[in-house]
Amino acid sequence: MNYLKANTELWNQRVDAHVNSEFYDNESFLAGRNSLNSIELGLLGNVNGKKVAHLQCHFGQDSLSLARMGAKVTGVDISDAAIDKARELNQRLNLDAEFVVSDILTLDKKVEQKFDVVFASYGVIGWHPDIERWFEMASYLLKPGGQLVFVEFHPVVWMFDNNLSKVVYSYFNKEPIIETVTNSYTDGSQLEQPLKEYGWNHSLSEVFNAIQKAGLILDSFDEYDYSPYDCLGKSVPSEHGFQIEGLEGKLPLVYSLSALKK
Repeated sequence: MNYLKANTELWNQRVDAHVNSEFYDNESFLAGRNSLNSIELGLLGNVNGKKVAHLQCHFGQDSLSLARMGAKVTGVDISDAAIDKARELNQRLNLDAEFVVSDILTLDKKVEQKFDVVFASYGVIGWHPDIERWFEMASYLLKPGGQLVFVEFHPVVWMFDNNLSKVVYSYFNKEPIIETVTNSYTDGSQLEQPLKEYGWNHSLSEVFNAIQKAGLILDSFDEYDYSPYDCLGKSVPSEHGFQIEGLEGKLPLVYSLSALKK
């Protein structure tokens, strides 16, 4: 199972559609919109002058939003097509962010510098079979006293089918979730041919244990009954974002945490 090759191809195929989608609204981003949401902004606080590593940055909107806020940013993603686009946007906006093509689990072979903040959000660890290694890499990147800011879709979400209408998968990381996909979560993302994607569900206990094993100290943890993005099943607007129709307020859709390096 060459999951890295398959997932890299999948994300390379998605880049152009995502950049041109209404979902990402790149036009308003280029005009000055901050792409970060209130959940992560509350945890990040003032990043002016801080060195920030943004893991799995896709084509760089959040990385460049952090750069606009005064951070010295290094964005990382497995997709070379996404990193090419991020570098193009960085140059177009006359910012000083840097971007690296790498699998997170082997990032220590590419990046040696240390950071004040490691940031990752929304659809991150589910692409990796070994999250102990993921959090080990996050810890490796942090200076002593540095902060991990992590926002992720809740593992309960990944128990369901794509429409969030029935439970299909285990809450626990028992086996890979292998699906054949023909589009993405954005508008205009139909693929020319079906591709396989490989994912893994990671329970909260698995996450907490991996954080502790990596030498990080949990500083905060919260769960939310909404998603900032309209990308989960058949959703309806709520006060803060989007909830699942018929299950409003009943499911945790997102969680956030902050952890500190010893």
